[in-house]
Amino acid sequence: MRKILVVNSKGGCGKTTLATNIATYFASRGEAVALADADRQKSSLEWVKRRDKSQTDSQKYARIVGLNWSKADNIGADKGRDLDVIVIDGPGGLRSELAKTLISEATDIVVPVLPSVFDWDATLKFLDGISEVKRVRKGKAEILVIANRVSRRSTQLAALDEVLTERGYPVLCRITDRVIYAREAASGTAIFDRTDAASMEIRGQWHPLLQALD
Repeated sequence: MRKILVVNSKGGCGKTTLATNIATYFASRGEAVALADADRQKSSLEWVKRRDKSQTDSQKYARIVGLNWSKADNIGADKGRDLDVIVIDGPGGLRSELAKTLISEATDIVVPVLPSVFDWDATLKFLDGISEVKRVRKGKAEILVIANRVSRRSTQLAALDEVLTERGYPVLCRITDRVIYAREAASGTAIFDRTDAASMEIRGQWHPLLQALD
């Protein structure tokens, strides 16, 4: 089973948006998916509840199971479930035992970073910390860095690419800041529930990440 951890020590980087969309992508392909919420705010679990309420006879969305992993004792409590993928909305920081446990079990670690000097300074420290975890050092878990909430007018994106690449953490893809993400989140849905041409360009931004996760 694949365990995809979305995590960063810096708040406001869009962890939950990434986690819910990744979970929806795999669920839309017919895979059995759980979204595990390891953050104290439990935003992902609230999203799953909204998704369940949005189901109607005429509109069915791919099922995603919500798991409460906000406490270390809860991790793995649902081992009886037949799942293909668990997407984990991770806690903030690396110091907690919960974060270390999740990182030590993850097959992929997705780290979103905003194109701001304040964000990438904190993220670089976080990435260096993750790299020292035994599972990552041994190549059993891959770190995937995503430039998130990118403005199409951003002047710092090139600098972000350069800084992260020099430190050995190249940016895999760039996901722009769009209103559609907030609109979908409000109803417990995601862009991968959509097949319309209007959202095709936005979904295309995710392809490098999704290919790396396949």
